[in-house]
Amino acid sequence: MCLYTNAQVKPLQALSISSNKRFFQTKDGKPFFWLGDTGWLLFSKTSREDAVEYLQTRKDQGFNLIQVMVLHEANEKNVYGDPALENGDVSKPLITPGNDYRDTKAYDYWDHVDYIIDEAAKRGLYVGLVPVWGSIVKSGKVSVKQAAVYARFLALRFKDRSNIVWLNGGDIKGTDSIGVWKMIGTTIKRFDPNHLQTYHPRGRASSSEWFHKETWLDFNMFQSGHRNYSQDTTTGEPNHYGEDNWKYVQADYALKPVKPTMDGEPSYENIPQGLHDYSRPKWTAADVRRYAYWEVFAGGAGFTYGENSVMQFHKPGDADANYDVKGSWKEKIHSPGASQVQYLKQLLLSHSYFDRVPDQSLVVNNGEQYQRVAAMRGKDYALLYTYTGRIIQVQMGKLAGKTLKAYWFDPRSGKKIDTGTIGNTGVGTFDPPGTEENGNDWVLVLEKLN
Repeated sequence: MCLYTNAQVKPLQALSISSNKRFFQTKDGKPFFWLGDTGWLLFSKTSREDAVEYLQTRKDQGFNLIQVMVLHEANEKNVYGDPALENGDVSKPLITPGNDYRDTKAYDYWDHVDYIIDEAAKRGLYVGLVPVWGSIVKSGKVSVKQAAVYARFLALRFKDRSNIVWLNGGDIKGTDSIGVWKMIGTTIKRFDPNHLQTYHPRGRASSSEWFHKETWLDFNMFQSGHRNYSQDTTTGEPNHYGEDNWKYVQADYALKPVKPTMDGEPSYENIPQGLHDYSRPKWTAADVRRYAYWEVFAGGAGFTYGENSVMQFHKPGDADANYDVKGSWKEKIHSPGASQVQYLKQLLLSHSYFDRVPDQSLVVNNGEQYQRVAAMRGKDYALLYTYTGRIIQVQMGKLAGKTLKAYWFDPRSGKKIDTGTIGNTGVGTFDPPGTEENGNDWVLVLEKLN
């Protein structure tokens, strides 16, 4: 088995959970706001050159983590024609003994995975690895015994790469083949205890529904996409939250033991609402921003963006195109939402981090659905987000001091508009710039004066 580690790559610090169990941090205790991108088919559909182009672009756009499937199909091959498995058996990874990815004469599927992970590390990017997509397991192609062998292989191969996070599952209920998921989780944690692990569930569900108290589950992940309010009515699903992804955070936030939680798959930019009816409107950059700010201001530890073409690395003429995809991934990688979500990370990291808590009591005149104002605060600041640019009434006195500094933060550009100071008593009224309408979103920032 090749356990190659590129000594030329300066290791990133492994991620861990903060002392208050709500957030991520690096080994030296610095805050890590998970700003992920969905690159599901990165290993199977990109060449070395394309992978580097993708990784560099996402780094330049402020992302710090990429979510990738290790195996999308049992008969998975990469662009070079290298199969991942022997006869589609997950317990038999097809490797070339003794080589590493510098040996192009003996290059294999797993060398390609190594190469991309190390190229990500060079750019300060972490990689969230989904060992095997849920559909493979649900179809009966992975037994518990096979899962144990495969998970051990993965853990041993990647345990020395510090830029790894494990995303067990893959768009599937935990109750579908729960023995396999528990085996993967426990085996990876046994042989690779130093990397964080979670479970990527099916749509409108959280890992906490099945695995919250499992010792291998370090944090919760939910999938809020891809239905709108009217579409989220399927009988038998407990979480009819529609677009209110903040409700998943609220539910996980109250659980014991305390664990971080985050939206690992909101609705993707440029994908049809509900996925399968191509006559429906497609989600926009404004929708992406709403999902991000609602979730994080509710207490989420991170956020993962997705774009329809990029997540499947679509090229015109591809036979496996899905979800009414339009345009090449090399074009769509520059979609507006991809450049805008970094401003959320910048806003959070410009304030004290580990003391931030959701606090809806700040909002006096709250509404429902798109009229909702999401609020959070730290010791010396408060942040309130409106998706529609509506007037916000704030219960003052939640922060210390007689007066506070106030300004508007633009989620589209990261720019600030100073509004001066305000007395810290009673109810403050704040009118955002522009006309009240969906997508005229703003963050009201209140800060304690020194």
